[in-house]
Amino acid sequence: MIDLYVYYKVREEAADALAPRVRALQQDIAARHGVHGQLKRRPDARDGLQTWMEVYPGVGQGFAALLARAVEDSGLPSQLAGPRHAEIFMDLTPCA
Repeated sequence: MIDLYVYYKVREEAADALAPRVRALQQDIAARHGVHGQLKRRPDARDGLQTWMEVYPGVGQGFAALLARAVEDSGLPSQLAGPRHAEIFMDLTPCA
């Protein structure tokens, strides 16, 4: 299992309209695939842009592709101030 982190920029004036759309996408993914995402943002904005982060803990390797397709189908990318960046993290193996 991996943890998937996706971050992107959002224009401050678009944030109020965009947040419910991202949450609706996450609710749909939770209903269809049992993956419950989190939506976060940095507390500050720079040059009128907020940085948002979606977190999907404990997902399988194929989840990133599934999420990318769902995001494209939703039309969300056209509402963002730039591309989405995905990062995958995994737990460290404990030493014996």
